[in-house]
Amino acid sequence: MNSELGLWIDHREAIIVRITGPEKTAATTRIESNMESHVRFSGGAAGVSEEDIRDRKFGNHLNAFYDTVVTAIRDADSILIIGPGEAKVELKKRLESHNLGGHIVGVETADKLTEHQVAAKVREHFARQATH
Repeated sequence: MNSELGLWIDHREAIIVRITGPEKTAATTRIESNMESHVRFSGGAAGVSEEDIRDRKFGNHLNAFYDTVVTAIRDADSILIIGPGEAKVELKKRLESHNLGGHIVGVETADKLTEHQVAAKVREHFARQATH
């Protein structure tokens, strides 16, 4: 059985929609990154700026978030990635580094969407694919 999945992602959260069964039921999962919009980290070694430390910790936090998302979607046969900014491209690269790039069927730009809007967009995408 073909496992179809789509997700909307930004640096704060991922909304994952898994399409299952002949009736194309949508099961939704939300993963939070727990990253604040203005991250503040203190401390630093000599010669290392606070900005460098903040950027490194932000990057490490995002990498852990992407790894959690990859673990949640790695069994999908077809993956559609949707999002407003860099996160969708960063996740695509992360999936490719885990040898899952061949499962990606599309990357689309979309502003903030509700869970229902994500589910509708994912259903529509895979319905179009089925007719082609």
